[in-house]
Amino acid sequence: QVQLVESGGGLVQAGGSLRLSCAASGSMLSINVRGWYRQAPGKQRELVADILRGGSTYYADSVKGRFTISIDNGENAVYLQMNNLKPEDTAVYYCRYSSTRAMNVPYDYWGQGTQVTVSS
Repeated sequence: QVQLVESGGGLVQAGGSLRLSCAASGSMLSINVRGWYRQAPGKQRELVADILRGGSTYYADSVKGRFTISIDNGENAVYLQMNNLKPEDTAVYYCRYSSTRAMNVPYDYWGQGTQVTVSS
């Protein structure tokens, strides 16, 4: 089992920055992907960014050049640095640790979510 706890959300003006953190406890043996998803009101949950065990990263087009995902292997943590935030970035952000990028797989863990609100 893996337990995830997010922090770092909040209210920020457009153009501002936030850094989300996801602290993990438990065994990382089966974890190959660490990612950040978000869900805005009335919309489906979407992948924002993820990072594979080997270090390769993925970013949604909407956040490329503004967001950066990073990990701290010593702390089993994943971070999301969000710069130049826009009102459309407003959502609940979730971290996910999983064995693969696919959904509904064994070893698939989610945090409780942290609210990010960007005012115009």
